[in-house]
Amino acid sequence: MPIEHAIWRIDESPQRLAESTLRTEQELENMIVADIRILDDQWMLIGRQVTTPYNKVIDLLAIDISGSLVIIELKKRKTSREVVAQAIDYASWVKTLDAEYIANLYKKFSNDHKLPLESLDEAFYHKFGIKLEEDELNSSHQIVVVTSELDSSTERIIQYLNDLKVPINAAKFRVFKDKDTRYISRVWFIDPAETQEHAMMPRSPEAWNREYYVSFGHNQGRHWDDARQYGFISGGGGRWYSQTLNQLKEGDRVWVNIPHIGYVGVGIVESRMVKVDKFKVKTEKGEVPLLQAPINASYHRKWVDDEDRAEYVVRVRWIKQIPLEEAKSELGFFGNQNTVCKPTTPKWNHTVNRLKEIFDIE
Repeated sequence: MPIEHAIWRIDESPQRLAESTLRTEQELENMIVADIRILDDQWMLIGRQVTTPYNKVIDLLAIDISGSLVIIELKKRKTSREVVAQAIDYASWVKTLDAEYIANLYKKFSNDHKLPLESLDEAFYHKFGIKLEEDELNSSHQIVVVTSELDSSTERIIQYLNDLKVPINAAKFRVFKDKDTRYISRVWFIDPAETQEHAMMPRSPEAWNREYYVSFGHNQGRHWDDARQYGFISGGGGRWYSQTLNQLKEGDRVWVNIPHIGYVGVGIVESRMVKVDKFKVKTEKGEVPLLQAPINASYHRKWVDDEDRAEYVVRVRWIKQIPLEEAKSELGFFGNQNTVCKPTTPKWNHTVNRLKEIFDIE
């Protein structure tokens, strides 16, 4: 359905700002290159005006924290349905890119824009605080159309593809003017969390084994000893880290991995995710909110009132959990940066079957 949004200036009598326009597509592109947060603060640009072997040009290419590539197609004016076909054509090429090619794309982008880091590995770590794993790089991709207006046929096509789990979305922008100052806003056609979830679904003939993978970031923000003691998993510090927890429902089984350390537990979900200030645990003094219990980490307490950056928690009944120093890690074990995912690779089946042996569970 059509998406409309507007801005009012707060005054004695609210004043609706007049709509304005961008002078060129180049102006929009320049703004996004200057600050990718206009679209998503968990993306990092790696290419601009990327030429394909078919003499087509991708406006912008980005990477997210999971190593997924994001194809960004810009249209200053109303889109036509051809833009979706064009973007899918780009995606068919992007899917084939290997780690060396992608690293060289970023090196060129870095040199062109005089960025301080020309190594993709270093820039990725600087942006996200984690190492870029080669086997996760370009394991999936997303398509994003950025436009001032979507025509009805484009909306129908994007919605249809989304219903088929194709990771495609559109961001609609508006420009407003208040005296000599212009403002830009944007709204998503589809919830970005939904698009990300679709991107996380490998197109593999291997059936999902109904076992959930969980990445638990043991750091100053959260602590595995707390999760063991009180029975939970969590994620936060940004929407990307917390939104996948929403996949979990009561009765689901989760296998918990601490990145670069190993697997430390398996348990059954007892309730859906809640914001950390709503999560209560049992202590010697009775039931109290987690943030008031004896804990070893901050759980992003300073962002508790920020819906996007707050920590979110899922209650878990542990079947088996072990200390950090006993974590299980073997060659061939599955790993992923997403807080929660539903892997469909043979490596995941191998990992679960091996952990069942190690933990002596069915």
